Amino acid sequence: QVQLVESGGGLVQAGGSLRLSCAASGRTFSSYAMGWFRQAPGKEREFVASINWSGSSTYYTDSVNGRFTISRDNAKNTLYLQMNSLKSEDSAVYYCAASRGTSWSTLRLAYNYWGQGTQVTVSS
Repeated sequence: QVQLVESGGGLVQAGGSLRLSCAASGRTFSSYAMGWFRQAPGKEREFVASINWSGSSTYYTDSVNGRFTISRDNAKNTLYLQMNSLKSEDSAVYYCAASRGTSWSTLRLAYNYWGQGTQVTVSS
């Protein structure tokens, strides 16, 4: 069992930056692949970024590639999402998720545990 708690969301102007964190409980954090998803009002939850168990491999959706960076600190049981050059279309609730698989995945069904989400609002 893994419990996930996101933090770091807020209101930021377009072009600004935010850093999201996801604190995980349990001693097996390093055995999970992790991901970030987001959901805007009236839209389905969509994949943003994923990272494998060791942090050596990452993958991003095209719309954030080059602007967002996913990383993890297994010693601190924490996942991060550094978001730069934010746009209004990045506004959403951001969720972190853990997958029992060790490789990154873009599929929602691959993730077994989810956090409650943190709101990111980008004003234009």
